[in-house]
Amino acid sequence: MESYTNISTLLAGKSISVPNYQRAYSWDTDSSNKSPKQVNTFLSDLQDYVNSHSSTPYYFGHFLFEEKGENKYAIIDGQQRLTTTVIFLSALYKRLKQIRNIEKVDDFDDDLYILYCNTIKQRSQYRFSTVSYDNQMFRDYVIDQTIHNRNEIDTVSKERIANAFDFFCNELADKTEEELLQLLEAMTKASCTTHVVKDESEAVQMFIFQNNRGKKPTNLEIIKAQFMYDIHLYAPVGDKQNLLSEITERFEHIYKSIPKIEGNIDEDNVLSYTIKVYRNSLDDIGSTDFVNKEFGKAASCISFIREFTQLLSSCFSQISNFLDETKKNITYHALLIAADRSIMFPFVIKALLKGMPQKELEELARALEQIFLRHRIIGTRANLLWRLNECYKNMDNSAKTVVNHIQWMKSRKDWWGYWNNDELLRTLNMGMNHNTAKILLWKYENHLIQCGKAGYKMLRYDDIEQPHLEHIAPQTENKEPNNGYCSYDEDFYNRYLECLGNYLLLSGSHNISLSNERFQKKRESYTYLQQQREVLGMTEKDPIWDKDKIHLRHSKIVDYLMQIL
Repeated sequence: MESYTNISTLLAGKSISVPNYQRAYSWDTDSSNKSPKQVNTFLSDLQDYVNSHSSTPYYFGHFLFEEKGENKYAIIDGQQRLTTTVIFLSALYKRLKQIRNIEKVDDFDDDLYILYCNTIKQRSQYRFSTVSYDNQMFRDYVIDQTIHNRNEIDTVSKERIANAFDFFCNELADKTEEELLQLLEAMTKASCTTHVVKDESEAVQMFIFQNNRGKKPTNLEIIKAQFMYDIHLYAPVGDKQNLLSEITERFEHIYKSIPKIEGNIDEDNVLSYTIKVYRNSLDDIGSTDFVNKEFGKAASCISFIREFTQLLSSCFSQISNFLDETKKNITYHALLIAADRSIMFPFVIKALLKGMPQKELEELARALEQIFLRHRIIGTRANLLWRLNECYKNMDNSAKTVVNHIQWMKSRKDWWGYWNNDELLRTLNMGMNHNTAKILLWKYENHLIQCGKAGYKMLRYDDIEQPHLEHIAPQTENKEPNNGYCSYDEDFYNRYLECLGNYLLLSGSHNISLSNERFQKKRESYTYLQQQREVLGMTEKDPIWDKDKIHLRHSKIVDYLMQIL
């Protein structure tokens, strides 16, 4: 492979693949173009070059390869750019076929057909392949275009591949043939530099220390590459390939789990939780430090790699399953809303791995939610992680150890008593963080639902559209006469304005529409949640929102919270 070349020559006559120690496709697409992502930038940069009418070739950067055989290479650095190039060219050829009204690439003129064969595919010879677990979908959806739905998408990287291809197809849909050919020429003649290594362990090591342009590897990707590298170095020759296949399959399972947890947790969080489960400790430790330390302790780094990778795969599965359960189980959902996740998930994962029965798992969830909420409300600087670490270490397949320990924490009166009932009551009667107040009012809403008509479904926190905290008596005093509020004296500011009795849970749009309106107008809109109707009922005969009514409602809310927390 030449050290200075262009994209067409780089791909021509070769088979280039992404090795399984590499990250899968990770470039994002933002179809709105409000905050351009890597795929958008790829096209806009290329279009800018074409519009500039520059006489020098478009420079496309440096690529690092491992030589695998005659005209066979594994790409170490630059695979995101090269993958996107092949996706872009495939979309461009698709558009050219539409313009020329042809069905097969064989019907292109000779020059265009040869260029297609050099850069995309010649007969059954594909010029580029992505990671093995995404490759068939990549070929079917992007290269051969034999499927047009997304039924096979079970990894985040597959979705990104499909998004990129669809984006390019949409962006090229209104281009003329002349514009397409200009883009094709600019892309295939883009200059680049290359470097090739021949040793596989050297290639993996170079990946670990090499950052792709546009997006840095995650800690999970770096550790995966480290594991592959150590297998190359230390595994017995006869076992090496089987071990590599085993680790690759574990990570394929992990990558298929990522779409199920995305939006709640990122993959490096799961890695951190897994380390805590493996060490049976809530203490935080960097992933690289952890791996280096374990390698130093283990008689065989290979046995550690197998054991930890198996646990990592299980943790992804357990978290995915738990998040599914939170959609159906309000107890788990409430824990997820209230929790410090860096503490909560290790408890949940360990409990699930030990086969804790559902009834006890729900007891564990309620106890953890109580201490997390107390910690939020009281706002102590005491280290909750440290206070829960011992019971975490001792937890088995019963919730009893943790539940009893949390009950003990709630009853202490000495220097341990940061989270006791006296502190809870004191802080509930003060102003508090508004995000915490929203969670408490959501719980109070479900209490009112349960006290109301039988059969009413419990409300999920995410059922409320953009939950906002409304001050019934507004923060900015309404100066209109007969506004429905009491006077804003010093006592009101100190004791009533910022308290649970004056807070109300509303959707974002509802809250914005009210601002600091007169109480009479606000009251007319309080028809959605049960707590809004409660305020409506409290003021039916006397439509004034004053200190007495705020105190009455505040006492009801606090009494309820003291019972459940």
